[in-house]
Amino acid sequence: MTINRSDIAKQLVPGLNAVFGSEYKSIDNEHTVLFDTESSDRAFEEQVLFSGLGAAPVKNEGAAVQYDDMTELWTARWTHETIALAFGITEEAMEDNLYDTYSKMQSKALGRSMATTKQTKASDVFNNGFNTATAYKGGDGVPLFSASHPTRSAGLQSNTVSADLSETALENALISIGLMKDDRDILIGSQAVSLHIPPQLIFTATRILKSDLRVGTADNDTNALKEMGYFSKGYHVNHRFTDNNAWFIRTDVPYGTQMFTRVPLQTRMEGDFDTGNMRYKARERYSFGWSNWRNWHGSNGSS
Repeated sequence: MTINRSDIAKQLVPGLNAVFGSEYKSIDNEHTVLFDTESSDRAFEEQVLFSGLGAAPVKNEGAAVQYDDMTELWTARWTHETIALAFGITEEAMEDNLYDTYSKMQSKALGRSMATTKQTKASDVFNNGFNTATAYKGGDGVPLFSASHPTRSAGLQSNTVSADLSETALENALISIGLMKDDRDILIGSQAVSLHIPPQLIFTATRILKSDLRVGTADNDTNALKEMGYFSKGYHVNHRFTDNNAWFIRTDVPYGTQMFTRVPLQTRMEGDFDTGNMRYKARERYSFGWSNWRNWHGSNGSS
């Protein structure tokens, strides 16, 4: 698409008070609390689950020691996507524009468009976190949030619950997180570090986590969630979470949700010799995904 003088007719004559529409605030970088970021120098990145040893058994006197083995189980892959957008403007439109608005379009409009795509793709990992379609399954063959994550010798494990955000729901989730095990049925000592919610739950989360006493009761009980120091990194609102009942807890387990940056955001401008038109382009390459589901515990609400 090329912007010509008919597209900016009001900006070609004196007396225009303002040109608006590109001065809005942006809700950017909400992905930084959801993903660890790494750079990449190849078309895709992979991470493989390596199963460790099981619990050590008793060795009877004079008996041979028992051997165990370690093996690779499954692989998670990040395939980078190219995100790009451009616009053009005619030479005549640049010459006759009295308000220099095309420079604002380059710096603001392109930036907003690129940023909103990145934030949408990041939040979609969670918006589709319960989706059982093949496209949204992880390396273990189930979605990020599932009650049936397969393991080598610990049976099916869960990192999800169907419950609306409440004090009781958070307590049950924290207990589950504390009892998480690895693929060989050994406790991993995981702890919750942050809560992530849509805008609709911000007041509920504030009451639950910030009150000195328990919320919604006539008892004078201490707010155990606050007193015990859970959620050391607080709670975070993501404006692109699409389910207003869903909530998520991030744990301290490594290699969970990650973003790989193949090519950081680049902008270019160039003129066309034949037409005189100026063209502006923004481009970057990245991918979002997850490997270790124990990095998260989530709920899509009670419905």
